Amino acid sequence: MAAELLVTVAGPALVLTLSNPGLRNALSPEMYAAFLPALERAAAEPSIRAVILTGADGFFCAGGNLNRLQGNRAQPPEVQKASIEQLHALCRALAAHPKPLIAAVEGAAAGAGMSLALGCDLIAAGRSSKFVMSYVKVGLSPDGGGSWFVTRALPRQSAAQMLLTGEPFDAPKLERLGLVNALVDDGKALDAALAIAERIAELSPHAVTRIKRLIAGAATAGLDEHFDTERDAFVACLHHPDAGEAIDAFLTKRAARF
Repeated sequence: MAAELLVTVAGPALVLTLSNPGLRNALSPEMYAAFLPALERAAAEPSIRAVILTGADGFFCAGGNLNRLQGNRAQPPEVQKASIEQLHALCRALAAHPKPLIAAVEGAAAGAGMSLALGCDLIAAGRSSKFVMSYVKVGLSPDGGGSWFVTRALPRQSAAQMLLTGEPFDAPKLERLGLVNALVDDGKALDAALAIAERIAELSPHAVTRIKRLIAGAATAGLDEHFDTERDAFVACLHHPDAGEAIDAFLTKRAARF
C-alpha cells in the first residue's frame, strides 16, 4: 500500500493519520502534499476546534525513509533541498495554524516524526512510546525544526544528550521534563488527545486562537512588546461575541454555547 495521509473527523477534531505500511509511517512527498489542504480545511470549518496528528498501526512516525535518502545521495543536492522544503512548508503550516494541534503518539516519534510531534501544541503519549532524534547515528543533522524544538522544549543538557547521542527518551521521562501533557496506557493516546480536543471545544474559539498567538509570540518578544500584544488581544476578546456569551454563562451558572 502507498504512503498516505488519512483524514477523518472525530467529534470536534480533524484527525490526520500518517500511514505508510511496512515503513513505520515514514514521511513521503505524498504525505506532504496532502497535509496542507487538510490543515486549510481544519482552519476554515467552524465545527473543527482542534487537529489531532497520529500514526497508523500503533506507531507514530519513523521520520525520513533512509532508502529514499540513500537514493538522493546519487542526485544533485537540489533534489534533497526540495524535499526538505516540502517538510518545512508543512512545519510552517503547523506553526501558523490558528487551532490547537495535538499529537497522539504511540510506538515512537523519530527524526522528522518527532519534529512533527513537537510542532503540535500538546502531546498525548502511550506509556511505552519513545521519542528519538537519531540523525547523528546515520551521519545527518536534524531537519523539520527538530533542533529548534528540542532546544526550546528541554533543558540544555537534555537537548544536547538527545541530539548529540541519538539516544531515545521514553514518554515517562519526557512527561517529567514537561514535554508530554498526557501519559496514558499504550493504545490510549488517541483517546486522550480526543478528550483534550473535547475540553478545548467547550471554550471560546476566538480566545483559543488569540492565546495560541500569544504563546507563539512570547518566545521571541520582549516583555514590553508582549504587554502591548496582551492588551490588544484582551480588548479584542472582550468585545468579541464569545466573551459576551462566556461571561453571561458564568454569571448565570450555565454552560456556554459557542
